[in-house]
Amino acid sequence: MSGGVDSSVAAGLLAEKGHEVIGISLRLAPEPAPGMPRSSSGCCSIEDFQDAARVATAINVPHYVFDMREEFQRSVISPFVDEYLAGRTPSPCILCNREIKFSLLHKKAFELGADAVATGHYARIERDDAGYHLLCGHDRNKDQSYFLFEMGQRELETTLFPVGAMAKDEVREHAVRLGLPVAEKPDSQEICFVSDGRYAEFVRRAAPERVKAGQIRNENGDVVGTHEGVHGYTVGQRRGLGVSAANPLYVSAIDAETATVTVSERASLAADGLFATGATWVAGGPPDHRERVQARIRYRHDPVAATVVQKGQGTVEVVFDEPQYAVTPGQATVFYRDDEVVGGAWIERGIATAQSRDVLAEML
Repeated sequence: MSGGVDSSVAAGLLAEKGHEVIGISLRLAPEPAPGMPRSSSGCCSIEDFQDAARVATAINVPHYVFDMREEFQRSVISPFVDEYLAGRTPSPCILCNREIKFSLLHKKAFELGADAVATGHYARIERDDAGYHLLCGHDRNKDQSYFLFEMGQRELETTLFPVGAMAKDEVREHAVRLGLPVAEKPDSQEICFVSDGRYAEFVRRAAPERVKAGQIRNENGDVVGTHEGVHGYTVGQRRGLGVSAANPLYVSAIDAETATVTVSERASLAADGLFATGATWVAGGPPDHRERVQARIRYRHDPVAATVVQKGQGTVEVVFDEPQYAVTPGQATVFYRDDEVVGGAWIERGIATAQSRDVLAEML
């Protein structure tokens, strides 16, 4: 129970159906640095715990708060900082789901005698003779299946998503009907441990000794500007570059070793495919060696037709039917069939046209 309306309604609906519900909140985010604001609207603030406790009282269920700041620092925040300093763009919500919510939270819940864990995620789980299936939430504007691609059969078997088949308005209507005190509470928008939304400043404060200034260069190698650290940039970024040019420029590459940020016009961001590692599959094993899917390359990206080619243990190459822009190292690519999540992997780099043709040629 994060204190938000989604997890509150999930708990309320289960209690209404007669389940024995135990509310659990996790203290994850560290205390803000001196002089920084304390979040009052994101997950994990003191106000959120108070809201969760009020909801638990309203639906007459016990409520526990567990301090997992140390585990969260090690499993989510430190990799977040490391990735930005390596010139990559992390997705901490996926790590939080894998390392905290569907790992440590499950463990805590089972220690309390629970049979399953329910959350307020907008996703669905279905079961048939083939096993468990992870599906998109019905409300596509709120769908969170992208962040859950690393769930496997064991996690799906012991997880419930009570609001996954609902629209957001319907969830709020249930909150009003159930008399929950968070019915009108706004959704949190930022990463919970970056209270002001300034990711680059957070990284700088976390590891000032590792921040290295460098040069901004164009595709010809000409120096067109300077920067205070590669952690302030992400592939595809347009705003805040501090570089003037006749046409809009975008970050097209980041080399953390030389502290070089390369900028180009938009056409240079097009990629016909990508190379990814750490592939996982919801069914428990990889599909065919060459698989047709719909692929997303970031959260707010419409799935596109693509071919996934197995290249080795946990390694895949994805070839798009049509070029995609701003393939960003560090982000996840998630594979779908219609509204079902097949699996996903972590993007290492984009691949150019000639390379993608070579990948497919190997399979012919």
